[in-house]
Amino acid sequence: MIDANFFSLSQAAAVQSGYPFRGTIEGAQDGGVIALQMKDVDPESGIAWAGALRTHLPGRKGPSWLQPGDLLFVAKGARFYAVVVDTPPMPSVCGPAFFHLRVQPGVAVEPAFLAWQINQPPFQRLLMQSAEGSGQLSIRRPVLEALPLAVPPMPQQRRIVALDRAARAERATLRRLIQNREQQLHALAEALSAASMRSQQTTRP
Repeated sequence: MIDANFFSLSQAAAVQSGYPFRGTIEGAQDGGVIALQMKDVDPESGIAWAGALRTHLPGRKGPSWLQPGDLLFVAKGARFYAVVVDTPPMPSVCGPAFFHLRVQPGVAVEPAFLAWQINQPPFQRLLMQSAEGSGQLSIRRPVLEALPLAVPPMPQQRRIVALDRAARAERATLRRLIQNREQQLHALAEALSAASMRSQQTTRP
């Protein structure tokens, strides 16, 4: 049996809404802020900073800047998941499709462990049961904050995170192997097709 403490997500992490952009986020090459959108995050590879939009923040609302170790929770769409923020290359915020999570001071929770638990099937089932909407599903903030966590001691959290990282690396390696094999097969198909075309040309009267 796993030794763990049990409490709600809000006891482990502060939950904030993403920056309240109104409508489409306008890009600006000279923008001094990165605005992360859903296209910039992936549950396997994390945050793709290189392709993220630079912008100017509208309005007077003071932003909650993203910091290393924060979490982004995708709160809208077909899949709800969390990713850990690494080091932003410049001041950064997340859009309104996210909740911005930050581990509470003094709480012994690894951000990577928290993201891992959110992304696992038991937590995912609870999220899907609580999702609302017809055209697009979404999770309300109180629902996310109330969801239960089981948090083992820090050494066990770190072992779980290490296992998860190893599994991600294995999946990435397998994907590359599959892609390489598919490219080889496509090249063979193209070579056979070209040889067939040449054969037809040489046999024509």
